[in-house]
Amino acid sequence: MKLLYGTTNEGKLQLMRRYLSRLPEVELIGLQDLEKSPPVLEECGQTPLENARIKAWAYYQFFQMPVFSCDSGLYFEGLKESLQPGVHVRRVGGKELSDEEMTDYYAGLARTYGDLTARYKNAVCLVLDQTHSYESMDDALSGEPFLLTSVPHPRRQKGFPLDCLSKNIANGAYYYDLGGTCQDDVALDDGFLTFFQNSLQKYLQII
Repeated sequence: MKLLYGTTNEGKLQLMRRYLSRLPEVELIGLQDLEKSPPVLEECGQTPLENARIKAWAYYQFFQMPVFSCDSGLYFEGLKESLQPGVHVRRVGGKELSDEEMTDYYAGLARTYGDLTARYKNAVCLVLDQTHSYESMDDALSGEPFLLTSVPHPRRQKGFPLDCLSKNIANGAYYYDLGGTCQDDVALDDGFLTFFQNSLQKYLQII
């Protein structure tokens, strides 16, 4: 099955390719692999699942092929509601931030409030045809809590600007110093693989 990942983020595409490489029946492609330019979407959902659903169905209707989209929200323990990024991790004050601007903004939050205990809550929506779709925002898809600190690690990875601020709670070490493991690797754990295995198995039994 050729499966479209509805994202323009090359880093996320490569990460998901690594996880789904354990599904040999799936050939994962990205939006940039298609000749037709993708539509511009307005992610107006209030939760990661609502946004994942909006994107997946829009891309399915446009490209007419099996597609999935993911979305995530970032949540800080003990921080007031007005400062919670939620699904608007890149959007602050109505402005879409670059990687560098994101790093500066969140480092500033940690300078103001001290190291923040954070967690990504992830969602996925898979649309296989007009009448068969599967979605989840289960805890198994979410990352483990981690620390967001004010001093950036010198390493940078395009598309993952907060990794340089992310530390392991247990030992206080940057994820980049733990054998190259970044926080997004932790967030995209085996829960995603299980979701795709179960969803595709159900679909193949139906058709």
